[in-house]
Amino acid sequence: MAHDGLENLMAAFDRVKAAPRKGINKALMSAAEDLASMQRHLAPDDPATGAPDLKTSIAVTGPGEQTPPYSQPGGSRVAGEHEVIVTAGNTEVRYPHLVEYGTSKTEAQPFFWPAVRLLRKSLQQRIDRAGRKAVRDAWKG
Repeated sequence: MAHDGLENLMAAFDRVKAAPRKGINKALMSAAEDLASMQRHLAPDDPATGAPDLKTSIAVTGPGEQTPPYSQPGGSRVAGEHEVIVTAGNTEVRYPHLVEYGTSKTEAQPFFWPAVRLLRKSLQQRIDRAGRKAVRDAWKG
């Protein structure tokens, strides 16, 4: 009987150890989609054409996926197993950094980092809650 109790306890520890990583990806994707939505809201349309190219270039890359070529920040790379990346730009839209920071001829029109600063706390809280819930649920079995 005592042996079964120890096995159950060890099984619970194993579930708890794995749970946050499995459960957190869903929360990460949801948070990233909300961040991308806010960035799209703040991003200006192309001043010359009125086209929403910059807005449509804002992308969420999930775990194990590759970010678009020429995306900012960081260019093309593969997201880690428990990593979600929000980027702006792609092969067609190579100028997000010029909009964000401005140039010698144009004023900055920040959209990327203001959205991060605006939502960081609430998104982090959502991810933390998801992690705590995953641990609680795993402990219960």
